Amino acid sequence: MTRRRGWEVCRGQFLPEESFMSWENYSNAMGQLGSRFRDRVFARSLAEVEMTEVRARSGHDMKKNLNWWDLIWFGMGSVIGAGIFVLTGQEARYEAGPAVLLSYVISGISAMLSVFCYTEFAVEIPIAGGSFAYLRVELGDLVAFIAAGNILLECVIGGAAVARSWTSYFATLCNRDSNAFRIHTNLAQNFNELDPIAVAVLFITGIVAIRSTKVTSRINSIASVIHIAVLLFIIIAGLTHAKTSNYSDFIPYGVKGIFTSAAVLFFAYTGFDAVATMAEETKNPAKDIPIGLVGSMVIVIIVYCLMAMTLCLMQSYKTIDPDAAFSVVFEKVGMGWAKYIVALGALEGMTTVLMVGIVGQARYLTHIARTHMIPPWFALVHEKTGTPINATVIMVIATSIIAFFTSLDVLSNLLSISTLFIFSLVAMALLVRRYYVSGETSIKYQQRLIIFLAIIIASSVATAVYWATSDGWIGYLITVPVLFLGTLGLRLFVPPARKPNLWGVPLVPWTPVLSIAINVFLLGSLDKVSFIRFAVWTAIILVYYIFVGLHASYDTAKTADTERMGLIDNMG
Repeated sequence: MTRRRGWEVCRGQFLPEESFMSWENYSNAMGQLGSRFRDRVFARSLAEVEMTEVRARSGHDMKKNLNWWDLIWFGMGSVIGAGIFVLTGQEARYEAGPAVLLSYVISGISAMLSVFCYTEFAVEIPIAGGSFAYLRVELGDLVAFIAAGNILLECVIGGAAVARSWTSYFATLCNRDSNAFRIHTNLAQNFNELDPIAVAVLFITGIVAIRSTKVTSRINSIASVIHIAVLLFIIIAGLTHAKTSNYSDFIPYGVKGIFTSAAVLFFAYTGFDAVATMAEETKNPAKDIPIGLVGSMVIVIIVYCLMAMTLCLMQSYKTIDPDAAFSVVFEKVGMGWAKYIVALGALEGMTTVLMVGIVGQARYLTHIARTHMIPPWFALVHEKTGTPINATVIMVIATSIIAFFTSLDVLSNLLSISTLFIFSLVAMALLVRRYYVSGETSIKYQQRLIIFLAIIIASSVATAVYWATSDGWIGYLITVPVLFLGTLGLRLFVPPARKPNLWGVPLVPWTPVLSIAINVFLLGSLDKVSFIRFAVWTAIILVYYIFVGLHASYDTAKTADTERMGLIDNMG
């Protein structure tokens, strides 16, 4: 294979496939749209192909220099950000009261179930593509592309929101108004406060990510240590001012408030999927990934629950400030100086979230480009740094443009259902992986698998819809037993087709089914705008897929099949 510099731009790296060599070729390709679409919908990649042929399309290998210790710090750095500071006060005040602690437990359990599913895939398929690669192997190209398009949008918007929050907290640390460092213009409302500091922070973290994954790991570890120290200060100092009487009205908004809050707080746990994309750079995936992913999530859940408990013990939930809960509560107990420590902790957390987020986003984009669904130029890995420079640069630029112009209000409205959607698909893909092997699983068991999966999905959706539209409980007497019976049927009547070679999710199918059910249930608590955004963006990426991505990936797959057959013939 010809080695290329990761920063080189050449025509052969943008739409080099046969279908785009001439207008005549493209016309012929569009004439075969139906057959090509069917081929890609039902085509499933092989794990071995993803880890060899597809990975080789980057020109150079990523450097394997991460261990479990790096992954634990990456995990904490990618998850513990502004969410704990912003969302806790809001949900305690308006939705859950002191029972926000239980909301964090519920959303933490949901996140941990997803971590289990991601861990098995990352160990068995240690590749940079993360959920995109896993879904491509188990559910096919089309599902993987829709999922990848949505997770990348979520990453860009989320990164932009965190970057603008960084500017606000920095202003607070400097004793200035949160908008003091933004440039006010006459542009349209919500786009008229330009944020050059957010752009600068994104570019700095992007440069660090480009230099070396190991360097990024070291910086993230140092920043995360400082961040954890700040969080421990908040917990210990806060508990010295605790009043148990503030817990007397523990569930003021009822059980529904706890679960509604859990749906919002779930997003405080997101980010660990970025760590799964680093499996390709891990020295010993079978050992390092389970310890790194599961270990970091256990720590995060404990820290989140302790902080939520501390906040509600320090003051009545009725008087919690929804915007700056921890800063204000310390002022109320006579420790006004502590607000600077809180702001510093938030800044540290947001910096590590941005850094790890950019690393993960670039690796998602890299593997998508390896399949030629987007131009393969984005898949190139630089020879010296061992990092995907092109993918990193484009993700930083895209995030910076949105962060520069767009207000937090608009960004928060755009953050939606993609994460829960992806996590549900990954859990479903794990079930398919365990119970179906192409060419080995009989038609009878295939049909049973499809039936039981349909029952599980339908009952999960029905439970979520009932939760969103009714205050009753009769419906759960139908949907929950059906979900249980569907899972039991899968367990009893479909024999496992594959066992994990190195590390496996415990209690299959119960664990992934529970992950699906909780994720879908939390979807039922999201607003209408989120679903509209999801539908619009999915339609846009499908248009691109039909006119470009489909034909590029089809040509690439057929060329690879032809080369593989030629190699077999030569060996024969």
